[in-house]
Amino acid sequence: MNNTIALPIPSAVGSLDSYIQTVNRFPMLTQEEEFALATRFRRDNDLEAARQLIVSHLRVVISVARGYAGYGLPQADLIQEGNIGLMKAVKRYDPERGVRLVSFALHWIRAEIHEYILRNWRLVKIATTKAQRKLFFNLRSMRKGLLSLKPQEVQAIANELKVSASDVVEMEARFNGHEVALEQGTDDEDDSYSPIAYLASATDDEPSAVLEQKQMDKLQTTGLARALASLDERSRRIIEARWLNEGSCATLHELAVELGVSAERIRQIEQKALAKMQNELVSC
Repeated sequence: MNNTIALPIPSAVGSLDSYIQTVNRFPMLTQEEEFALATRFRRDNDLEAARQLIVSHLRVVISVARGYAGYGLPQADLIQEGNIGLMKAVKRYDPERGVRLVSFALHWIRAEIHEYILRNWRLVKIATTKAQRKLFFNLRSMRKGLLSLKPQEVQAIANELKVSASDVVEMEARFNGHEVALEQGTDDEDDSYSPIAYLASATDDEPSAVLEQKQMDKLQTTGLARALASLDERSRRIIEARWLNEGSCATLHELAVELGVSAERIRQIEQKALAKMQNELVSC
C-alpha cells in the first residue's frame, strides 16, 4: 500500500461551504465503533472500514485547517493536505493502544499542513531546522502585542520551546521582515522618505545590473519556455494554472475536477513537474 489510502472521500471542490456541510453530515463514531472498524482495517485490510474512519474525522481536519488561515493560503488546499495526514494516521493507527483516533491523528494532520505551509508560504524558506519550524508555528501566538521582544521575553520563549535565544531572535527578525512598498501613495506628503527616494538606482551600464538582467531575460524567455516544453500537456496545464496565472491561481481541487483525477494526484504531478522544471532551469 502507498503512504496514503486511495479511497473515494469527499473533496472540497466548488463551494467550500457545501463541502463542510457534507462533512458535518457524517456521523461521529463511538469508541466501540471506532475500535471495531480500526481492527477490521488493521487485521483484514478492509478499505471500507478505513473509509468510515476517515470520513467520520474529516470535520477534525477542517477545524485544524482553520487555525492556519492567517498564512494566506487557500483553505481548500490546507484541508486537502490535512486529509492526507488523516489518511496516513488511519493507516498507522493501532486500536490496541487504547488511544482514540482523533488524538493520534492530530499529529499527522498538523504535520502535513505544516509541510504545505513551509513549501508555499514564501519563496525563501523561512524555517529549515527543527528549532526554526517549532518557532515558526509558535512564536506568533506567544508574542504579546506587536512590539519587539524584550531580552527576558526572548529567553522565556527559548526556555519554553527548548531552543536557543539566538533562534528566537532570528525567527522574530524573519517575521518582522515584511515587504515594504517602494513608493508611498500619491496623497502622502512624505514621499521623499519612501524607499524609492533613497535606494540606489542601477544604471543601464552598471556591470552587475547588466549581467543580472541578461540572466533574468534568459530565464523568463528561453529558460522558462524550455522548462515548460519539457512537461507533458497535463503537467504543463497544472503548472500554468497553479503558478503562472496573473490573476488568482487554481486550487488543487479545481484542477482535480477539470482533469478528472484526485486532488492528491494533482499535488503529486505538480511536485514532479516543478522538480523537472528546476533541473531544466539549472541547465540553462
